[in-house]
This record gives sequence, C-alpha cells and structure tokens, in this order.
Amino acid sequence: MTTTRIIGIDLAVEAAHKAIVLDQARNAFVSRLLTFQTDPAEIDQVLEVARAQAPDDVRLIAVLEPTDTLWHTVGVYLAHRAVEVYRVSGQQVADQRRAYQRHAKSDQVDVRVLARLPLLYPERLTRLWIPSGAHLALQQTCREVARLTEQIAAIKQRLQAIDRWAWPGLQRVLTAAHPARRWVRECWYDPWAVCAAGEATLRQAWQAASPQQPAETAWIAEFLACAQRVVTLYGHPDVLPHARFQATLQREQARLDALLDQVHTLRLQVVRPLYRQLYPQRYLETLQGVGQDSAAVYTAWVADIQRFPSAQRFRGWSGLTPFSRQTGESQARGLHITQAGPDLLKATAFLNANVARLYDPQIAAVYYTQMMDYGKHHLQAVCACATHLLDRIYVVLSQNRPYQLRDLDGTPLTKQQARRICQERYTVPPEVRRRNNQRVRRARREERLERRAQHNASA
Repeated sequence: MTTTRIIGIDLAVEAAHKAIVLDQARNAFVSRLLTFQTDPAEIDQVLEVARAQAPDDVRLIAVLEPTDTLWHTVGVYLAHRAVEVYRVSGQQVADQRRAYQRHAKSDQVDVRVLARLPLLYPERLTRLWIPSGAHLALQQTCREVARLTEQIAAIKQRLQAIDRWAWPGLQRVLTAAHPARRWVRECWYDPWAVCAAGEATLRQAWQAASPQQPAETAWIAEFLACAQRVVTLYGHPDVLPHARFQATLQREQARLDALLDQVHTLRLQVVRPLYRQLYPQRYLETLQGVGQDSAAVYTAWVADIQRFPSAQRFRGWSGLTPFSRQTGESQARGLHITQAGPDLLKATAFLNANVARLYDPQIAAVYYTQMMDYGKHHLQAVCACATHLLDRIYVVLSQNRPYQLRDLDGTPLTKQQARRICQERYTVPPEVRRRNNQRVRRARREERLERRAQHNASA
C-alpha cells in the first residue's frame, strides 16, 4: 500500500510561509510547524521533511490557499517535483477552522486544517490546474481590458454628471449618441456665451465643424432655449465656473479617447490573436451572444475542459449556481449565487446570456419561465439563463463541435426562425417587468421597514 503524506501550506505575502506534514495512514502529524520562503532551496527542505522515514514511492499531496499570486509560483515548483497540488478557497478553510478550533485563528491552526482537508472531503477538492504561458497572457490581457473598460464607464458617468449639474436639461436636447454633444462640451459649454451668440452664429459654427455633411441643425433652437433656462436658473455667470467645466470636460474626453484606443489595440493585437492560437476551432462563437472577446475569456480560464468531469462540476466552478438550503420537505428559494469562480467569467456569462435570451429559444424559454411563473426580476432571470449558457459552453468544448440552434422539441432552427420564435412566444409583457423591477422592490423594502418601525414604536 502506498504511503501518503499531506503537506498543509499557509502562504503569506510578506511573512514566511508555514507548512506542516500529515501522515494519512496514521492521521497524525509527522513534523513540527515549518517555515519557508518562496525559494527553491527552502521548498526542497520542506519536501525532504515530508519524505523523511517514508518509502521511496511515497505519494506527496500539497494543499494551499490562493493567496495573492504566490499559489502559482509555489504550485508550479511543487508540481514539477511530482507533488499533487490542490488549491482550496479561503471559505473552505474558514468553515473547517470554525469546526476544528472555533475560538482561535492562527497560522498554526490554518496549516493543520489545510492538511486535514483531503481526509475530510476528498471529493470536494480539485487538483490545481496550472495554465500555460499563453493562457496566463490571455487572462492578464482580458483583465486589463476589463479594467480599462471600467475606467471608460467611470469617465462617461463623470461627463454625464457634470452635464446634469452645469446644464440641466441638456440630455433631453442632445443625447449621448448625438454628434453635437462633444462639440458643445468642447466649444460652447458656457450658456451665457451661447445666448450671446444667437441661433444664426451657432448654426454657422456647427455647419463648419459638423462631421456630417450636410449638417443637421434642427437641434440648435432647442439647445438655445435650454441655455436660456440655465441662465435663468443660475442668474449670474459667477455662480458656476462653466469655462473651468469646459476645460475639465476636454481633459476627460482626451483620457476617454486614449482609453478607447488602448482597448481597441489590445483586443485586435493581443486578445484575439492569442484566442485564435489557443482555440483555432472557434466553435464557441456559434453560441448566440458569444463573440470573439467573450470566447477569449472562456478560453483563457477554462482552457482544458476535460478537467471538469461533468457539466455540474463546471457550473459549480463558475460560481453562477445558487446556494442550496434544504431540510426535511422544505427547500429555500431565491438564494444568492455562490460567486465562487473567476469574476470576469461570471460577468461575461451574464452579459452573453442577456443577449442569448433574445435569439436562442431554449434560453429565452428559461428567461420567460423565471419572469412569468416564478416572479423573478430581470437580474435573477438572466443569472438563470447564464447557467444554461454555461451548460452549452461545456458541451461545445467537451464535444468539440459547433452549437446548433433548436426549438424546445429539438427541431433545428435557422437564426431567423429562432429570433422569430423568441419574439412571438417568449416576450415578457411590460407590466410583468414593472411588477418586480428595482424601483418596486425598493418600495417594498421601504414599506416593510416602515411597518417594522411603527410596530416597534407601538410595542
């Protein structure tokens, strides 16, 4: 019988790492608390202790938490030395630590808990998957694109916030997509200057600067009326520094343009070439709602689909499955999702599912049932669609074939037929959306709080 030694490793960012060795057969620790740095020689010393007084064919298992990025460095080194490496979530360790020693939290307790996890529930542990250099590069670039996209959204929100403050009503005159919106911000943001210039001067200036020829000028009269209302509201030009606001908007717009260029360059020159290199078949793009950039995210994090033995395990890894709470004959409903998987993958699956429900009848039926029969709101229904989309991603990757749109009875469909079915059968009426939208839910919460406050006051 092969001897098995389990090394519990508690990684630290600044301090020394901690480790302890457990003999599986005896269920006893065979070493003291070990400390080591991220150094090959010191890691080898830990392995020597683990192999001490054990047969030459001893099986070594290492269990560690995903602390910072150190799990990758230490995990790669251990895997290259024939050690089975398992990475567990901090929540798993915290849950078991409360049972092991409820009123204590220390590195010594943590390493003992980590070492015992393979004995307690081995079926819940997943062996560490070490991504290739190309997969890591794709992951990092996808994260970079996501961060830049968040910055782009923040700048757009700041631009709109300044417009609402300095120019009340401007959004009704010039929508965000209107070609004159940027021109007004850069050249005519002072309402007093707009009123002094008059309609003829503004029309002539816009015709000279308009990117569209001939220029559309119907909006100018309404824009001038909006400027007059702003002048009336604030009364004096010294109340708000519109010239300063205009300079701020110009700088923000320059930053926005630079970020948009960076995102465009990263997608074209890094993300898509890496994605095509790693997944030349590109079958994921046959799924409705999944484009190249979304498929690149799935390729970066999923990589080898064979590491997931079933679609259920793939769902659980993604973190889009809800918590389960069942006892006797009762079962809780409407629980939060576990949020266990990569955040960017969850966000991508959610966005893709929100598009797929409009074009894939099977996913549209899930959304329709969630909204009409179960009383869920839009976000909950889309999350349910995202889990079904992940099932399709699992099948496409594991069977290495394109996706075929089908009706609920399995009949193959064209894209036009599928879209028509979604519109005819699975369109949620507006009144159903209103009955459980965010505003209504907020009103219900406030009403419950008000009733509770009145009850407490009368008690």
